[in-house]
Amino acid sequence: MLPETTHLSQRAKRLERARGRVGLYFVAALSILAGMVDAIGFVAVGDFVSFMSGNTTRLALALGQGDGPGALRIGALIGTFIIGNAAGVLVGKASGKRAWPLLACIALLLGAAGGIATAWGLILAVMAMGMINTVVEHVNGLPIGLTYVTGALSRFGRGVGRWLAGERRSGWKVQLVPWAGMFAGAVLGVGLEHRFELRAMAIAGALTALLAVVTVTVPGRWLYQYRGP
Repeated sequence: MLPETTHLSQRAKRLERARGRVGLYFVAALSILAGMVDAIGFVAVGDFVSFMSGNTTRLALALGQGDGPGALRIGALIGTFIIGNAAGVLVGKASGKRAWPLLACIALLLGAAGGIATAWGLILAVMAMGMINTVVEHVNGLPIGLTYVTGALSRFGRGVGRWLAGERRSGWKVQLVPWAGMFAGAVLGVGLEHRFELRAMAIAGALTALLAVVTVTVPGRWLYQYRGP
């Protein structure tokens, strides 16, 4: 292999590693925000904001117990989350897959939720969490979930099993990043809710706005590769 070709190959590998690290930092930051928002909403009003698996179980329980108002409320949260996912895709495509416009929308929704500071404002936070799932969908080809860490833990567990069986691929280790981020964010969110109640959503909005500014410094071609089609 020619020296120039070797140099280019090494440079490409360094860039790929750097892109992967930035992507994981990005995932960690978004997972912290998701955990924070989910904990604030749950402690304040008893409803999950980003954890729709939990809300699905609660919807089934409400229907089974004949709790019509509760079923309507939780069903509205699930529907709003789906709308937020769809809106995130549309905003992402309209902005050419740049991250900052999408994050700016999320920041505005969370800021408004904190300003309203009622259970009704929670709807805006749920939409924001639906949108946040479209900011990063994979890093270096590995699927990443931001607000649903059951899948991440399952992929991590399967990776452990394959490693014990003799396979030496290490990509499964990154699945702990969103789980750890959401856990840390939830701990932070509990503390914020105790002090500021639902107004703490505005703090999450401010942090999202800061993250939007930071993403402007990330090469656009890297951000494109974190997104789905």
